[in-house]
Amino acid sequence: MTAPAEKYQQVEIVSRKDYSPDLWSIRVRPEQPLVFKPGQYATLGVPGETRIIERAYSIVSSPLEDEIEFFFELVPHGELTPRLYPLQPGDTILMRRQAKGLFTLDGKTGHRQHYMACTVTGVAPYVSVVRTLAREEEQGRAPDVRIVVLQAASRSWELAYQQELEALARSHSWLTYIPTVSRPWEDPAWRGEVGRVEDVLRKHSDALGLEPSNTTAYVCGHPEMIENAKGILKRRGFTKESIREEIYWVPEKK
Repeated sequence: MTAPAEKYQQVEIVSRKDYSPDLWSIRVRPEQPLVFKPGQYATLGVPGETRIIERAYSIVSSPLEDEIEFFFELVPHGELTPRLYPLQPGDTILMRRQAKGLFTLDGKTGHRQHYMACTVTGVAPYVSVVRTLAREEEQGRAPDVRIVVLQAASRSWELAYQQELEALARSHSWLTYIPTVSRPWEDPAWRGEVGRVEDVLRKHSDALGLEPSNTTAYVCGHPEMIENAKGILKRRGFTKESIREEIYWVPEKK
């Protein structure tokens, strides 16, 4: 099937990085610039026999970068990721010309503190936010915010972007990064925080003074984690207006 040019542009994969057998990222070079805000998503696809097979993915890169970065988890029986997984630099895919999404940095409540929790690929929009703020600071515009990123995975090798976020946290006082693993018995070398997001979310909000009166919370990734985390945050005193969520897929009803 031929993709309509008014909706899609063709983008070339210029680099690829594999984090584990089922986690990888790519950077693509678009034909025309994609205008987006940190936290938004773009829709990627490949031509099928009768339709474009497509899905929305959060953008990892900053709008201040020339290339666009995406982070994937292979879903073995999924419709799109098994088609994307074999692709290498030089290959091309389709991308819709317009970015969308409301999972952006809160500018309505006046909150200075932002508590961002995620599982695995849910880190993508937070990396975009952090990279943008870091670049703006390097350009002389110091951000008047405090960002706390809590990233969870089963094992440490699934914590993509850990080294980048740790380095940024060391060089930028407004960023705190907390990685945690939920299966330490499968990762004996791990010496960091242990537990699911739900296990440590309240602990770090209390320890870091992330009060509901001046903090916006963000949850991104696994739908079950999101529901559990929202409940914890609400019991902590966060209002519905101070909790933002980005669900990557809707679980099947049992």
